[in-house]
Amino acid sequence: MKKFKIDNSYRKLILWELIFPTILLVLGVYHGLMQTLYRAGIIKATEFWGLEYYQGLTLHGVVNAVVFTTYFAVAFGNALILYYLRKYYNKTVAWVSFWLMTIGTLLAAYAILTRQASVLYTFYPPLKAHPLFYIGAALLIVGSWVAFFNWIPTLNAWRKENPGKKMPLAVLGIFATFIIWFVATVAVAIEVIFMLIPWSLGWVEAINIPLARSLFWFFGHPLVYFWLLPAYIMYYVFLPKLAGGKLFSDNAGRLVFLLFILFSIPVGVHHQYTEPGIGTGLKLVHAIFTFAVAIPSLITAFTIAASLEYAGRKRGAKGLLDWLFKLPYFDSKNYMFPFLMMGLFIFVFGGITGVVNASYGMNLVVHNTSWIPGHFHLTVAGPVILAAFAASIWMAEKLTGSKNIAPKLTVWIPYLWTLGLTFFSTPMMINGIMGEPRRTNLGLTYSNPDSPLYHAEWHTNTILSAIGGIILFSTALIFFYVFFGTLLSKKVEEPALEFPTAEPLEQEQRIPVLDTFKTWIMILILLVAISYIPAIKDAIDNAYYKAPRYEINNPMPDGKPVPTNISK
Repeated sequence: MKKFKIDNSYRKLILWELIFPTILLVLGVYHGLMQTLYRAGIIKATEFWGLEYYQGLTLHGVVNAVVFTTYFAVAFGNALILYYLRKYYNKTVAWVSFWLMTIGTLLAAYAILTRQASVLYTFYPPLKAHPLFYIGAALLIVGSWVAFFNWIPTLNAWRKENPGKKMPLAVLGIFATFIIWFVATVAVAIEVIFMLIPWSLGWVEAINIPLARSLFWFFGHPLVYFWLLPAYIMYYVFLPKLAGGKLFSDNAGRLVFLLFILFSIPVGVHHQYTEPGIGTGLKLVHAIFTFAVAIPSLITAFTIAASLEYAGRKRGAKGLLDWLFKLPYFDSKNYMFPFLMMGLFIFVFGGITGVVNASYGMNLVVHNTSWIPGHFHLTVAGPVILAAFAASIWMAEKLTGSKNIAPKLTVWIPYLWTLGLTFFSTPMMINGIMGEPRRTNLGLTYSNPDSPLYHAEWHTNTILSAIGGIILFSTALIFFYVFFGTLLSKKVEEPALEFPTAEPLEQEQRIPVLDTFKTWIMILILLVAISYIPAIKDAIDNAYYKAPRYEINNPMPDGKPVPTNISK
């Protein structure tokens, strides 16, 4: 497709949706480094440079996993809708979306930075944050909804103008992403608005913990697919073109995005295997659905591998596997390719370790150990971040009309990142199998030879993980240099939207059910009802005490439990 010169206001909107969260990401990445130093015992203190351990852990999780990914998905979606539909959505509404998200983010950041919201990215009660943290989170979510709803009239108008024509695959993918996001965030919005904000304001004395956690994990695991699907869009739409080939099957890509709508929501209870109030039968249902999520991932593995093989053979490959070595891994003019390839490579291990988490017996071994952050860094810090880095640099170039200031340096970012992530995640998962806890400031206890709790067998791996953290931090600094340097570099051409778009290997017939969302949403509603109505009922019925507030550094409650359901 040809370049698309867009209105200046839309161009500025997308750029600010990239710039603002990337500025915050500097803070998030810094605190990721600090976590590894605390846990390795290199820092033996409760705080460093005025920022406390759990405060930094909250900043790291919230900024990296929620704020940056949400802004990027909205910016990417805004760009895809404009480029592939060649139609404008409502400009005023789009800016309202940006300001709602930004005001919300600043409110939450204030609460965290002033030590009033050290509740981690899960904001689990009975840890209690300042009301501004919860209000800010709600505004961030609502702002993202506004962006999504703003695209719907644009797509409907395009359909009327193009009857019988396939929806562009990238557009279908971004709509699938935000359908998952909207359904999932409804639950956490209910938790935040009707439970956490009144509790935080002191309007209610205590809170139903199993219910709050169930509503969070209704959102918390689908969040993973909200992270991943923009990367999947790039794998299907961009990667075959970048490799020099074609997409093996357009319809396979459509099926994958639509299957994610079905299977990504009814899986959250597998995070609550140790919750006593939820029935074991429901846990089995969610385990089955969690394994079902592997189906679209396996389809993707075969489809993208076939697309890459086609590209490699076009480049002269003859043998069984030598097509792998014909691909442009170090082409500085094609820097997006290695970002996406290394993200795919990392995600193989993210998927394999995720199967462990979904399995009831194995999950009990690794639950609440360092295995868990080791695993999810292979997803959000692997394919998700690498795809976001690549697309952010790409859009910075196209929307400013500048050129990448250091393409030869850029092409090394994904390889250095993969090296750092290997050193970071692998030792964490090994220690997790040996019982090392997550979320804990190990430098004061388990990594401190002067402590009676010192675990010498964990020490080597915590040091290796810290080395990985240092490599990741250093690589992130290279990304920041390239991204901001490109934004500020001299304009060499007219700004315009452009994405590398793969042609399908064959022009497959349009299958109506793979080109609409209604059927899939109806099935999703049914699956959610089957999987979550009993779970929510269990959480309400089996909460015999509502919990008062707990301080992050104090195991004693700030108040007395409030009994409920005494008649039972």
